[in-house]
Amino acid sequence: MYEMLLSWDGSSMSHRKEHRNKPITVTIDGKVCSGVYGETILDIARRNDIYIPTMCYLTKVSPIASCRMCAVAVEGVDGLILSCQEKAVDGANITTNNNEIETHRVNIMKLYDVNHPLQCGVCDKSGECDLQNKNLEFQVASQEFAVKDMPRKAKKWGILGYDPSLCIMCEKCVHTCNEVIGASALYIKPGGYKSTIDIKFSRCEQCGDCISVCPVGAMVSNGYKYTANAWEANQVPASCSHCSAGCALYYDVKHAGINNPFESKITRVKNDFEFSTLCGAGRFGFSFENKNQPHTKEEFEQAVEAIKEANSIKFNSYITNEEALILQKLKEKLGIKLVNNDAYNYQQFLNTYSKISERNLYSATNKTVSSSDAIILIGSRISRDNPAVKYHINMAIKKQRAQFIYMHCIDDNALVDKYTQFVKYEASSEEAILAMLAYYLIDEKPQEYKAYFDDLDIGYLSGESSVGEEELEDIKRKLIGRKNKTLLIGTDIYGHKNSKNIAILVALIEKYTDFNIMLIPSQTNTLGVSLICDLDKEVEGKTIGYNVKGDYTIASFDNPDFNVPALNQQEGTFTNLDLRVLNTNAALGFEGWCLNDIANEILDQKQKYTIDYTSCLPIDKGFKAIEFDNLNNGYDKYGNDLRGYDLELKVKNEECKVSSIELTEVEELDTFNGTVIYRCEPLHQFNYATSKSLLLQSDDYLRGSAAFATAAKIQSGDLVNIIYNGESTQRKFKIDSTIKGTIALYPTFHNGLVDDIISKDYRYKQVKIEKVEE
Repeated sequence: MYEMLLSWDGSSMSHRKEHRNKPITVTIDGKVCSGVYGETILDIARRNDIYIPTMCYLTKVSPIASCRMCAVAVEGVDGLILSCQEKAVDGANITTNNNEIETHRVNIMKLYDVNHPLQCGVCDKSGECDLQNKNLEFQVASQEFAVKDMPRKAKKWGILGYDPSLCIMCEKCVHTCNEVIGASALYIKPGGYKSTIDIKFSRCEQCGDCISVCPVGAMVSNGYKYTANAWEANQVPASCSHCSAGCALYYDVKHAGINNPFESKITRVKNDFEFSTLCGAGRFGFSFENKNQPHTKEEFEQAVEAIKEANSIKFNSYITNEEALILQKLKEKLGIKLVNNDAYNYQQFLNTYSKISERNLYSATNKTVSSSDAIILIGSRISRDNPAVKYHINMAIKKQRAQFIYMHCIDDNALVDKYTQFVKYEASSEEAILAMLAYYLIDEKPQEYKAYFDDLDIGYLSGESSVGEEELEDIKRKLIGRKNKTLLIGTDIYGHKNSKNIAILVALIEKYTDFNIMLIPSQTNTLGVSLICDLDKEVEGKTIGYNVKGDYTIASFDNPDFNVPALNQQEGTFTNLDLRVLNTNAALGFEGWCLNDIANEILDQKQKYTIDYTSCLPIDKGFKAIEFDNLNNGYDKYGNDLRGYDLELKVKNEECKVSSIELTEVEELDTFNGTVIYRCEPLHQFNYATSKSLLLQSDDYLRGSAAFATAAKIQSGDLVNIIYNGESTQRKFKIDSTIKGTIALYPTFHNGLVDDIISKDYRYKQVKIEKVEE
């Protein structure tokens, strides 16, 4: 409407498209402001520090335009217009506040206040409520409007609570559920004054983002409700420690209660909801601190001696960069092996990829993903492996109308309404899939690999992988005209027996096409560990387990030989999938020793605090010599993440370039017959830390289709032995109607300090299933 009214240049739709991102100038409240064609008035005003009040606006979704608080006056236009959705036009003269606009906004606030319950004393939002703040801002002291009230029953939707009597129908929750999360669970149930928010509960992911964006107390966490007041808590900035997204969050910390006034507890997790989003694990999986009793000095000395006498240290990637560097220094000092199966596989893949792509790091981040108009994902059940990536895929679909091609052995019910093409392939055929993708995507094959591509038997690979040539041709057609393309490589790939070949193929796609590549790290700090540590493939001799089972175990959970702090009790940094070093802070204290204390008894060079290693992280791997206390937190007004810093991209010069690495012929595919399982966690479960959450209740059943049950000769509810390479583990089996095909999902998040051979390397395993007879 506004663009038509202000058609200074008589611009048509095609003309506007042609002038997208063209510089423009507008005057707002007498201040000359620059912008670009296509920006809204509110965008330009905020960037120039000009305040326009809003109630329904949310930066990370499209304009909602329900509150009408952002109305402004434009010279030459009758009436007020909504600055949140109207595009600015070159030369416009805009007024953000005058008597008419002020009266308009005050009246809106009075309408919001009609029959709004006066329960601020117990409302969870009190003290940080937009309705309270705006009433004070506009000095609403009286109420001239009245409407007959009606009963509005509060509802419980799993972990979420909704009170329609508090709801102002801003629609933020509906938009973030649809545009960011992609669940489309929440919707508006229309009825005029009776309108409420309702839910398709089967679609709800229980992520809690609706709670975060709610400006009042209508959407709440049932686990937090009536347990604390906003002003009681200290907010501790941190980074989520559950997956490689490393999302920004704040721990709300307060005293544990009248009986424990000197003990603190985390009451909830919040985030900068304007710009960031948390999954359910990040929001509700916060109660994983180590509460075990502190050790004696003698026990500490035993831990030191155990490391001195060890031949190997085995660990996972749920650690900080600083802990990884300490482990590397212990290896250099003692000559021991350093073993991390997850990071080793990723490191080998990244190193091969880097040699061919001639860059030390991959090229895509989550911001790249959400800006893409074409996305191919292979080798990950992304809705479980990394919800943050899934959210950015959904944003690309909603905002860029992206083509999304999902390639996997198992269809994912959470992605069915998102992908434009699902390509199902056989287990173990990822090498063949990438070879065929490279063949179809690279128009001009590099000379050094031309013979390889010439010799590819596409027909044979297509038949063995069950991916038709017509499917690959369809992918290529879908990419026509797409300018921002991203290829996402998932965790399945790194443990594949021919991952080196696959890494070369992925690097060739990076180098010889216009695709950006993301190698999604599988655990919180997989990327950091792979850059910092010189890793070995197998342990030997006496083994120290660090957060995993060893001959002598040092861990932050279960009942290890020696206790250390959990990740919400530590300061340090992670390296996330956005190629960024992120700082995290200790929300809770820990009475006892940490890895650095043990290392100080062994290493020649000692550091007082673990974070003294932050500035010592290897510069040649892209880290920077920045002290921990000099790292920032939060977001700026443009939505830029201020935490930490970006890893430095290093492109190889001519002297360091590798001419080529041999790309061997695609091996004959392994045959996965009989009962096949796939290591995959339930929604919002990643590890033992999330399993400890009282708000994230999940079972560890082996889940499969009715077809799997028939093949395995078992029934839903049976206790079964899962046998692989002579080792056995037990799970209850449950038929899951959302799983298709004959591969079952095998969770490991409950394992704790239990060794599980099924968890190693390639995620698919052909196993023997035996019913446990009672």
